[in-house]
Amino acid sequence: MDIDVENDTPVYIDPSAIKNLPDEWAQQCLEMLGTFFDAVLDAVKGNDEPRLRDLLIRLQEPNETHFGLSKGRSRGRGLGRELVQKICDNLTMSRAAETGILEDLEDTALFIAGIDKDIISDVTTNVIRGMLIAYTQSVCAMYSIPLEDNVYSGLAWDPVRRDWVEGFTRLPVAKEKPFLLVPKIIVRYDLQLTKDAFFRRSLAPALQREEQDKPASKLVKTAKNGQKYVNKGDIEKEYGGDKGKVAGLTFDRPDIFRAFKEEARKNPSSPLSHDQLSDATGTPRVDFDKLLTDVLAVSPGSADAFTYQTKVEALLSALFYPSLTQPVIEHELNEGRKRVDIVYTNVARVGFFDWLTRQRILCPYIFVECKNYASDLANPELDQLYGRLSPIRGKVGLLVCRSLENKDRFIQRCRDVAHTQRSFILVLDDDDLYSLVDEAKKARTLPEEIADSVKFERPEPQEFRLLHERFRALVS
Repeated sequence: MDIDVENDTPVYIDPSAIKNLPDEWAQQCLEMLGTFFDAVLDAVKGNDEPRLRDLLIRLQEPNETHFGLSKGRSRGRGLGRELVQKICDNLTMSRAAETGILEDLEDTALFIAGIDKDIISDVTTNVIRGMLIAYTQSVCAMYSIPLEDNVYSGLAWDPVRRDWVEGFTRLPVAKEKPFLLVPKIIVRYDLQLTKDAFFRRSLAPALQREEQDKPASKLVKTAKNGQKYVNKGDIEKEYGGDKGKVAGLTFDRPDIFRAFKEEARKNPSSPLSHDQLSDATGTPRVDFDKLLTDVLAVSPGSADAFTYQTKVEALLSALFYPSLTQPVIEHELNEGRKRVDIVYTNVARVGFFDWLTRQRILCPYIFVECKNYASDLANPELDQLYGRLSPIRGKVGLLVCRSLENKDRFIQRCRDVAHTQRSFILVLDDDDLYSLVDEAKKARTLPEEIADSVKFERPEPQEFRLLHERFRALVS
């Protein structure tokens, strides 16, 4: 996320979004969140209020990410004794905590008064702060952002000790205060699981069916054709209300809530698009033409190889988001004996990279080699990328170059590798980058009636017809 280092940006971290990421970073975040919430529930069920207060009282409203709705300059402060006590009381008195309905941190936003997206985001930031620090350090290394030594880390959750830890670390500093970077793939305007969404999509329809089956329900009406029905509006008036009322209705219908969560798991919320992120942060929108021009402006030759690599990363990161995330430049493999120019984590839920996964082609990571050659590519360049692919890391790579004298012949070489080794290398030259940018720009300007009919709101261009064509050439 591109953050304002003085003011807050009105976005939040949604724990549900982390669950959809397959990489190790996300899995460690989930372990932290899971063990923290287990500790909270154990304290509630054991009536251990001192332990519960100790878990919550030290939580801070983090200002290192600059997320939220603070007026004026963002400011970190404790959640406050009064608010912590209120949350403790609500958790302790809630039947949801005792009956097992609450399974995850984000569930509390549905049933516990005083907990909403801001609290969920703040708690999540505190719990996974250690992973956010590691992520920030890696991003700063990639983009040469300076770090300062001996910066107070703040509290972070230790999943082994099941307690808070703190210390000093290296972090970037702006306006004399440290800041943390957050992967935009886990950032949302709102939580996916909310009380209103649960009531509207799952609980209200179930209550409608129950009322319609009652022999003498006051909510049942009769249409002119004699058919019995129940209005959603009447259900809202009769059963709608605060979180406590919704929780009470859910206790006797736990399967409905579990089905709601399962549906949410299968259909996760869409990541914020480039344009949505720009609107939220008040920054210029992504200019694909400028990113392409920056690549093409690099003079071919070994002298500018690293410059070419960084410009390609900037373009591909914009083109392939949100399918491919968390790029790492000069990624080490085999304990540093090999390096890959760029590695992306594949988190695609739609489009070409998702299609690869559904074809059972192993591609948790996508490897990219950049060749800023003035001359043509040959077998050694192909063999180099092929040597980076494996049944564990993934079997898909992109070979980005300036031009090919005989593109068809080189694609045939890639086809031979695909047929003999089931490793898929897609070669992209300057002309192909033009095509990808053109597709991205066209998808960005979808007519409203088409965009609104697509499941994911205002989708980023992720079909990549050129990549489909190039892949078909490998397997035909």
